[in-house]
This record gives sequence, structure tokens and C-alpha cells, in this order.
Amino acid sequence: MTTYGGFQPVFCTIVPPHVLDRLARNADPVLAGPARRTLQRDAFERTRRGLTTVIGAPTVVPPADAEPEKPRRTVHDARHGTDLPGRRVRGEGEEPGRDATVNRAYAGLGATFEHFLKAYRRNSVDGDGLPLKATVHYDREYNNAFWNGEQMVFGDGDGEIFLDFTIALDVIGHELTHGVTQHTANLTYYGQPGALNESVSDVFGSLVKQYALGQTAAEADWLIGAGLLAPRVTGEALRSLRAPGTAYDDDVLGKDPQPATMEEFVRTGRDNGGVHINSGIPNHAFHLLATALGGHAWERAGQIWYDVLTGGELAQDALFADFATLTLKAARERYGDAEELEAVRKAWEQVGVRTL
Repeated sequence: MTTYGGFQPVFCTIVPPHVLDRLARNADPVLAGPARRTLQRDAFERTRRGLTTVIGAPTVVPPADAEPEKPRRTVHDARHGTDLPGRRVRGEGEEPGRDATVNRAYAGLGATFEHFLKAYRRNSVDGDGLPLKATVHYDREYNNAFWNGEQMVFGDGDGEIFLDFTIALDVIGHELTHGVTQHTANLTYYGQPGALNESVSDVFGSLVKQYALGQTAAEADWLIGAGLLAPRVTGEALRSLRAPGTAYDDDVLGKDPQPATMEEFVRTGRDNGGVHINSGIPNHAFHLLATALGGHAWERAGQIWYDVLTGGELAQDALFADFATLTLKAARERYGDAEELEAVRKAWEQVGVRTL
């Protein structure tokens, strides 16, 4: 395991607090009730994550017969409770069962593992073959999915606003990428470094889906959470890398608040300083780079981002300008003074982030 600046895993959810806050204030108890319970559960899990960080998480020792560079997946069923990990229902190499949620979680863990291994030669989220564990059917009408520093957890959604959180492969890729960040740059989860933390997860979450589907940058939808929103919601997904601020515009959820450029940067003390909001800016920069370069986005654009994340120079408290500057350095070191370098420079200029 490689970490920089100390090991400080954080509790990361896919649905931002500002979305759940708005739902919790709705006059309809059918909508407000699940949102309030989700916020309460998230607060509890966040506190538990903090305590685990203080006392130390249990050490995971790979089994003696573990195959190198092969995933080691287990899926557990919480059976609508909150004790983790729950009852084991599927292990590595076991045949799929009747529960589609279990099967999607298992497949999503595998797709994420394969993407990082094949595209970047990274053996699981820690680079050292960490077993991948997931729990499904967590709590009742739980409107979220999260990485708690040790495993993935999926709610079933309330059926009114959110559907089963295993539906979207990019959500699984997003949350597991928080594990990759945890074991590499370990970006502080507040303000601009926190927004970078979220953006990196959005970027690689989207790339996991693109890799699995064999899509080029031009063919990809660049959405995070497509398929999660129930039919009554006016929107496509939780976030859009192509056009931040356009993922949803709904009378219940409100309008997607993500900015696409620094001119629209949101200053707020909520959501850990707007980590799920201002992540739209580096998200958009990556999309501009990937589409300018064309082809498969995980190859050149994704490689540059991965080099920065894992290179050891990205500080825990890095600002957008720091990250952007390192992407220029990474592009030059890997590709020289070629089109990749100019495309990186132009992408950051377009979103208003100055490079140093």
C-alpha cells in the first residue's frame, strides 16, 4: 500500500448532501422521510468512519492461494439492516444467483478492477491486490451509496426519486476510485482539494463505464449516475462532465448547481466546502481534454490524470491550479511537446484555471 502524507480515509457518498437536504425539506413525507433517514444514516457512518480512522482499520491479509492480479470479490446482503458487512451471498468465481442487485454489484467490482489493471497496471484500489467487498440492500429506502474506507455499500433507493444504486456502473467506479485516491494522493476532503477528490472519482468512474462498453470519448455520455433517477424526476443523472450544471432540473430536486468554469465557482461552507459542486470545473477540463484528443479517453487523457494522482507530487491540500500544473508536467514527461501537452493547456484555459 502506498500513501502520501498519512493515511486518512474519508466517508464518501455518491448523492451530495445538498440534494438530500432539499428532499428532506419537501412537504411530501413520502419524499422527505427517506431523505431524512439517509442523512441521519450518513452522519452516523461518517462518525463511525472517523472513529475507525483513529483506532485503525483491521489489516486485510490476502489468502495464501490468491491468484496475482485477479480480483477477490465478496458481496454481502444487509437485508435492509445496517450491520456491515452483512450476510455473504456471493464470492469470487461463484455463479450468479437470482438477486440482480447482487449480480450487478459483483460485476461492477470486477469491471472497475479490470479497468485499473488493464489500463494502468494497478492491482486493485491499493495497488497490492486489496480484496473488494460490497454490501447491498443496505437499510430501508436508503438513498445513497458510499465507500467507507474499507468497502462499498449500496442502498436500494426509495423508488420515488432514486432507484437501486447498483444500476449505474460509473457509481461503482466512482466510489472505488475514492479508495484509489485514499491509497495514493489522499486529497483532503474539503474545498478545492476535496472537489479534486470528487472530480477524480467522477473522471475514473466515467472511464470505468467507457472501458466496459468500449466507447470512444465521442461516443460516451459523460454522465455520472445515469439510470439512478426515477421516472418522475426531470433529469438524466447526478452530474455531467460534458456540461456541468445540466444533469437535472427538477421541481423536487432543484437545478444541478455545478459550475463549468472558475467564473461560476461556488463559495459555500456546506458539503465540505462544495466538494460535489465545484468538482464540475476539473470534470469539465478533463472532458475537454479527452474529446480534443479523441479515441479512448482512458488512454491518453486518463493516463495523464492517473500519473498525477499516483506520482507522489500531488499535495493533500492541492488547489485546482496545482493539479492543472502537474497535468502539464505529466503530459510533457509522457508525450513530450506534442498535441497532448497543448490539449491539456487549452482545456484548463477554457475552464479558467491558471497553470503555474
